[in-house]
Amino acid sequence: MNVLFVCVANAGRSVMAERLFRSLAGGRHEARSAGSEPGAAVHPHVLAALEELGLDASDHVPRRLTPRLLEWADVAVSTCSEEVCPLTPGVTRVAWELPDPKGMPLAEVRAVRDELRGRVVGLVAQLDEERSVRDRPSTAD
Repeated sequence: MNVLFVCVANAGRSVMAERLFRSLAGGRHEARSAGSEPGAAVHPHVLAALEELGLDASDHVPRRLTPRLLEWADVAVSTCSEEVCPLTPGVTRVAWELPDPKGMPLAEVRAVRDELRGRVVGLVAQLDEERSVRDRPSTAD
């Protein structure tokens, strides 16, 4: 499955979710991230919080959410509030309303990261189960 994590700036929550998902999915599913108004760079404390888990996001360049990315995605996970998160028409949407780590001290960014990690673990498990059911041979005669 292809999972697209979306937020506004693509510099915090969606980046953490994308990198955590890639690590936890181990290549079984793909992930990308994008935002409606991409920032200039990933927030420094987001990079530090990911680095603490051995994940490097220093190469991430915030990108704009495009129709092409939506076509690629099977699932879009919004990581911000409904009021500000971009719309993802035509894609199964999962809403994870989380605080924006922009300007937060590292300790608070860690809490957002850890919340995201727990949600990503659940999403990967759900997608693995869906794949297992889909790939299971039919027992009908």
